[in-house]
Amino acid sequence: MGGLALSRDGVEVKLPASKRTRALLAYLAITARPHRRDSLCEAFWESPNDPRGSLRWSLSKLRPVVNSPGVERLRADRERVALDASDIAIDTQLLAKELRRPSLSVSRLGEIASCLNAPFLEGLELPEQDIYQRWLNGERREQERCLTRACARLAKHPDHALDEQLLWTRRWQELAPLCPDAATALVTLLDRLGLTAELARTGEELAHRFRRAAISWSVADRVQAATGSTPEAADLTGRQLLARQKIHFCRASDGVRIAYASVGEGPTIIKAANWLTHLEHDWEAPVWSPLFRDLAADHRFIRYDERGNGLSDWNVDEISFDSFVADLETVVDACGEQRFSLLGISQGAAVSIEYAVRYPERVRHLILFGGYAAGWRIGASDALTREREAVMTLTATGWGQDNPAYRQIFSSTFLPSANSQELAWFNEFQRRTTSPENAVRFLSVFSDIDVRARLAQVRVPTLVLHSLGDQRIPVEVGRNLAASIPNAEFVGLDSDGHLLLGREAASRDFLRAVREFIARH
Repeated sequence: MGGLALSRDGVEVKLPASKRTRALLAYLAITARPHRRDSLCEAFWESPNDPRGSLRWSLSKLRPVVNSPGVERLRADRERVALDASDIAIDTQLLAKELRRPSLSVSRLGEIASCLNAPFLEGLELPEQDIYQRWLNGERREQERCLTRACARLAKHPDHALDEQLLWTRRWQELAPLCPDAATALVTLLDRLGLTAELARTGEELAHRFRRAAISWSVADRVQAATGSTPEAADLTGRQLLARQKIHFCRASDGVRIAYASVGEGPTIIKAANWLTHLEHDWEAPVWSPLFRDLAADHRFIRYDERGNGLSDWNVDEISFDSFVADLETVVDACGEQRFSLLGISQGAAVSIEYAVRYPERVRHLILFGGYAAGWRIGASDALTREREAVMTLTATGWGQDNPAYRQIFSSTFLPSANSQELAWFNEFQRRTTSPENAVRFLSVFSDIDVRARLAQVRVPTLVLHSLGDQRIPVEVGRNLAASIPNAEFVGLDSDGHLLLGREAASRDFLRAVREFIARH
């Protein structure tokens, strides 16, 4: 935090005078991954000014700074540059890790908050270098989220007097102006301290703010805070999570409006869109809600609705694999996330694979479930082609009808073990998420997906999960996917569903495998 400084054995090391060179050092240390030389040139130098020569010069200045006798930390070849940060202590990362400890003293929390309050890489802004500046802004937002968590803990710490709690609660609410918990804590303390006039004024301002943001909140919510029973995300109902998530919209390059949402705090997981999602209705789903709720318990969980589906624009000119990848790029940029775990489900796995190949420096972990690299048209027999095309023809007339018999064709292969109530929900969910015309267009695009040539190019830690009895995408497809991605791990789940029901043991196994994989890489 603050201006960039480097020390070895407690002695400060003099850094190069060049601002770009110092910014490059910070970028390499914090990202801690290999970067292509051309990507670094684009991020730090204007193209007319011999960026490759400038990069070579900067690397020559950094080698004596970071390398030690017998220890080569800065590694560069003709294509890539990386800084081995395995024995480098980075303050932002150390404090973020310490902040995850459940028990910290008031004094230590105060010290952490004071450190986090200093601007990240102060003085190393490069406003004319858009790629680097977006990364810097994203890291600053992540530091602000850590500061918010520290203030929230200080605001509720039992060792603080009420007036001290109020000071930290004000700061928490300033950092998270649309956080219902912060607002509730603030009005509760104002009430307990007898600050009646301020309570009335603040309560009215907060209620107006939340109404404009379409977030359910009222001054009466302070009762929950007064009891000290703020539930963790894992214990929230779907309706409570719906109130907490923040829905935003961004525009794709062709003008299509894409809806995306985030909920929870912690390391970021972005879920690539797959067919049949709805940012609001998902939270009450027997399929998605339990998984999403558990992931949001200790992560910032970001997801979005595919174009033509959910809350995103339905009336669109293009529905294609390329547009799916472009929409993911758009959402990632809109969120300001520079490094994150990427989750791809069903056809979202192929989209995630393509994104990870294009942007390996941004994807910490690639997690694929029920995925495939090639659609059914690839190498299909005449009989299979006639069968699948007949289903698409039926879709145009059967989708959206009051009689769910047609949609049952899909439900029975997505969720073979679902009970009647769960199948009824899924049948209705299909009708509410997209139109018959778009359903046909989706099926056609999915059939032509082919990222087989990209699998060997994946360079990020990859976990492939697949239901052993999946009746829509056979488990052999998942195994082949894992075998074709370098060093990928495969986990088979004891389920027959292409989608997992929250009540299944396989759902808990999925979460356990994901958490263990992220912790190891």
